[in-house]
Formats: sequence, structure tokens, C-alpha cells
Amino acid sequence: MAKCAVCNKDINFGNQLSITRSHISKRSTRTFKANLRRVKAIVDGQPKRITVCAKCLRSGKVVRA
Repeated sequence: MAKCAVCNKDINFGNQLSITRSHISKRSTRTFKANLRRVKAIVDGQPKRITVCAKCLRSGKVVRA
């Protein structure tokens, strides 16, 4: 399973709601997948290819090589 190497974000589960005429009529399960990117980053002083979510890239938690 794909997971962010920094914050361990992975797949979440929830409900997909079918809304008709201001009433929720049907519910089915769905998956929320993390926006993952494979980037070359500095890990322990060496460049390494890791899988990181876009939120960690934007916030500067990852130093790119």
C-alpha cells in the first residue's frame, strides 16, 4: 500500500452520498487516496527516491535533492 514517507498518510474510507431533492437517499463506501508524488529527496545526507504527499512537499517538510 502506498504511504507518505514523512507523515504516514495513506488511504482513508468514508461514505459517498447520493443527494436528491435535499435528501440523502443512498450511501455507498468510497476511498480517499492521498495525493502522493515520487520525488528525489535528501534522506540521512544522501539523495534517495521516496514517496511523499503533496501537502508535505508544499509545507517544506521535505528537502529535495
